[in-house]
Amino acid sequence: MEKTYLSPTQTSGRDFIMRKISGNVVMLNLLRFRKIADYSTIPNLAPEVPISGAEAYRLYVKHTLPFLKASGGDIVFLGKGGHYLIGPENEYWDMVMLVRQQSVQSFLAFESNEEYMLGIGHRTAALEDSRLLPMEEEDFMDWS
Repeated sequence: MEKTYLSPTQTSGRDFIMRKISGNVVMLNLLRFRKIADYSTIPNLAPEVPISGAEAYRLYVKHTLPFLKASGGDIVFLGKGGHYLIGPENEYWDMVMLVRQQSVQSFLAFESNEEYMLGIGHRTAALEDSRLLPMEEEDFMDWS
């Protein structure tokens, strides 16, 4: 069975903070959904009837968006994924999302918001695998 990635590790979290990104941070989310959402560890969030991972992720986004926006963040792109044009042939992602936050500090404040955390179980139930790549914006004009 392949290793999956659903949460940051202590090391990856430390490394993220140590990057000392100043200004906006954009998070590239690559998401692969379960066929049927798994609410076994968070039954209090489970819908009355089984739903797909994609539907559970929609519940997560609906719950999350107000907290994200209140922290100064927003979803700047959301789209269907697929297989790579350049990359491993056996790897695919159901959805790709770009989330912009004003700063690392605003991202950390959002992530630690207790009310936000009450709905994170929808994300856990939804995802089979994921990747989260924090990116620091570059001024394209500096390249020319």
